[in-house]
Amino acid sequence: MTFARIHEAYADKEKTVIKTLAEHSISRDSLRIYFQVFKTEKKVELWAKNNSDSVFVPVREFPICEISGSVGPKRRSHDLQVPEGFYHISDLNPYSKYYLSMKINYPNASDSIRGVHGHLGNEIFIHGGCLSSGCIAMTDERIKELFVYCIEAYNSGQKEIDITIFPAQLNDTNYSKLTTEYSKDNDSVSLWADLKKSYDLFNASKTPPTVKFLPDGTHEVK
Repeated sequence: MTFARIHEAYADKEKTVIKTLAEHSISRDSLRIYFQVFKTEKKVELWAKNNSDSVFVPVREFPICEISGSVGPKRRSHDLQVPEGFYHISDLNPYSKYYLSMKINYPNASDSIRGVHGHLGNEIFIHGGCLSSGCIAMTDERIKELFVYCIEAYNSGQKEIDITIFPAQLNDTNYSKLTTEYSKDNDSVSLWADLKKSYDLFNASKTPPTVKFLPDGTHEVK
């Protein structure tokens, strides 16, 4: 709260966040959160639960203001691609030139294997404003609320906030269309197979699956 923008975020959004959590019987003192990002639909889904709960519930859906690139993973710097895959929030920046920003731990282990070595790029954020060059731009108002959720989760003891970034909602229809249209793009199709498994497991259990990064850049998802 010593940072001016964090103080502003709480002044504007704290009541909304606490009210939203209460409507889902979730306490700020035991909050756990998980994000799903869908690039084609341009939205961020926030799922949450109490630490003692067995499953997550959908709490908020945030429209994305701007997202650059197209479907498919980020494999090099300056390709304007937003990454796809399994990540976590690695830092919160109250001094961002885009008001507030939440850093994504790109490149992850898979990106480091499958991307262009020495030219992977970094500095991928969810941030304020409405300008994207590989990041997820949310507007200042939405990033304020996202920041408050993250800070509350950390304050209640969450060690790591996971975020899964999908090319689209991977229902069977969308998955079939993507894998057909990009059938020659083995890299993307391979990643999407792992993301599809995660998508289906989460929808069935409402619990993020366990993901292990394998030496070839694929994932064991279960």
